[in-house]
Amino acid sequence: MLQAILLVIVSLSCIQAMPAPLPQDPISPSDRMFAEQYLDTFYLMRSKSKNTFAEKIKEMQKFFGMSVTGRLDSDTMAMMKTPRCGMPDIAEFRQFPGNPKWTKTRLTYSIVNYTPDLSRQVVDTAIQRAFGVWSNVTPLQFTKVSSGDADILIRFGARTHGDSSPFDGPSGVLAHAYGPGRGIGGDAHFDEDERWTSSRTGFNLFLVAAHEFGHSLGLDHSTDPRALMFPTYHYVDTQAFRLSQDDINGIQSIYGRRQ
Repeated sequence: MLQAILLVIVSLSCIQAMPAPLPQDPISPSDRMFAEQYLDTFYLMRSKSKNTFAEKIKEMQKFFGMSVTGRLDSDTMAMMKTPRCGMPDIAEFRQFPGNPKWTKTRLTYSIVNYTPDLSRQVVDTAIQRAFGVWSNVTPLQFTKVSSGDADILIRFGARTHGDSSPFDGPSGVLAHAYGPGRGIGGDAHFDEDERWTSSRTGFNLFLVAAHEFGHSLGLDHSTDPRALMFPTYHYVDTQAFRLSQDDINGIQSIYGRRQ
């Protein structure tokens, strides 16, 4: 009888010593739907075992250097709502199969239309400087053409704008670009619902364009938060801008160093 009583006491002590479950952050149904769409867009896993909601969250948290919990907490939700590039993040789903690259070093580009947010001269300068970021460290050369077929077409458009990836309105996805190739390959599209600027207010066109042109040249997103090819937008001083070593290593692995 005494042994039975002691067993009950020990069992109760163990139950009381168990840690309480971690509190779940309150997530609204609309946020849950937003998260599902976000993960389907940027973390489309080929492996069925990794294609669950929790596994996709883990992949995202790992990519951004967050605590890998598989839970949709407030920090994860905040990262999902940070303005960003529209291209996928994970290497398992490659937007550019076969690691395409341009087979020539002299490339042409054309600005199909202009944003009303900035003067044409300011847009031209921002785009030229954005290409210069990559030509400074590779043998690539970029020339603007006003007519004829260009290798890289640059467009501003809102919502449905002529490809299979409509924009989502203000904030959210800022722009997207396609890897090297014919047709739409290399083209870069910018969301006209954003406010494009040449300063720290709104979204700096030079910074976003330099990122997108990395995709136009064949680069994927980087997990290094210091890299230009990190998927989310953050303003840095454009006058003192320099590519990170991660960006340089990536582009030179494709095209080599500038001679």
